[in-house]
Amino acid sequence: EVGTGKTTVVRSLLHRLRSRDDVRLAFVINPRQSVKELLQSICDEFRIEWQSKHRSKDLIDLINRRLLEHHAKGCQSLLIIDEAQNLSIEVLEQLRLLTNLETDSKKLLQLVLVGQPELLDLLDRNELRQLNQRVTARYHLKALSAQEVSAYLEHRLQVAGGRHFLFTRAALKQIYRYSGGVPRLINVICDRVLLGLYAGGMAHASAGMVRKAAAEVLPRGFQQ
Repeated sequence: EVGTGKTTVVRSLLHRLRSRDDVRLAFVINPRQSVKELLQSICDEFRIEWQSKHRSKDLIDLINRRLLEHHAKGCQSLLIIDEAQNLSIEVLEQLRLLTNLETDSKKLLQLVLVGQPELLDLLDRNELRQLNQRVTARYHLKALSAQEVSAYLEHRLQVAGGRHFLFTRAALKQIYRYSGGVPRLINVICDRVLLGLYAGGMAHASAGMVRKAAAEVLPRGFQQ
């Protein structure tokens, strides 16, 4: 769902994989592209030179050639697309065709689609059933539990150099209540709470401060 940390997780993955010699990465962050524009973006990510006169077929041939080069060097080619729920049917079908690129024994390209729950609805469409059947692994990133919210805040404070925990138990309960465990909302609420602590010269946040902060920064639908 929105704000659960999909892009943060992806960037952490990218940071780890880019340090490996046996992986070649392509990361697309703008999915609202035509088929040809997407192929051009993939070429750019894999450092493939292309010309504006190239047709889609030409671009696919260039990509296939680069993937074969990666394979010959013992490298796995990986394409990650963020916000994939915004991909068009035509682009998704082209991505399926790219996953057909292979040697006699191995697929040349692994594809990771990262998106909001609408992506599942998109893949369930009849015209995308061939792509949907090729999905070998699925994972749903859920909101944090109440216990995880506490651990998350403690970690963030430690990273920032905090010497003591700033939130009372009652405050933690309210943070979880108003955020629903969604990290982005936790961050927004706590940022306002920390500002209040600083302005008031206080050492700990109360439940009342959290309620006030939530009322100031959250959309109406979350102010329950």
